[in-house]
Amino acid sequence: MSENAFHLLYFVIFACSKNKLMNIAIVKYNAGNIYSVDYALKRLGVEAVITSDKEMLKMADKVIFPGVGEAETTMNYLREQKLDVLIKDLKQPVLGICLGMQLMCRHSEEGNADCLGIFDIDVKKFQPSRHEDKVPHMGWNTLTNTRSDLFKGFDKEEFVYFVHSFYVPLNEFTAATTDYILPYSSALHKDNFYATQFHPEKSGAVGERILRNFIEL
Repeated sequence: MSENAFHLLYFVIFACSKNKLMNIAIVKYNAGNIYSVDYALKRLGVEAVITSDKEMLKMADKVIFPGVGEAETTMNYLREQKLDVLIKDLKQPVLGICLGMQLMCRHSEEGNADCLGIFDIDVKKFQPSRHEDKVPHMGWNTLTNTRSDLFKGFDKEEFVYFVHSFYVPLNEFTAATTDYILPYSSALHKDNFYATQFHPEKSGAVGERILRNFIEL
């Protein structure tokens, strides 16, 4: 039995187990924060499968698309592996994180990259307007104007952790807003696709609540 076939068999058994309410897959590709997301889920008592196997991703109840890296290089890799088409065609809830969110957009100024086009908006590079404006935007900042089931139970502004040099402008899919140099989209939502520019896996109790909300969608 090949390694892929073994993992697929394991996943089927995992998915059908009476003791499991759902199965969660993390997309495995050349991204930097895959295992930190996995550790965050483990803290919530969730055992995810890290995989690039297309059948396993299709079968998952929820899919997480994390990312730390560069847009053009990563999109080239996704196209080579045919993961770009697969991700766009997923019907279950999908959560993009950081670069994962940016790659869900139409185009990124980072490497002049055409992206997945799930969200019909372009990713822009921060342009500092004052001496104190630093790029990348790194550290804790607030979420405002939240309007998605990702933020169920939020009744005030919450702090989450960011590391990014590119941003998604406010648009019809904006599910949360953060202000740094200018107001921008710190979360997006369209149909079964959810995304956060910040790192919920690095955002303490607030991030855990967001991940749990995604798991419970």
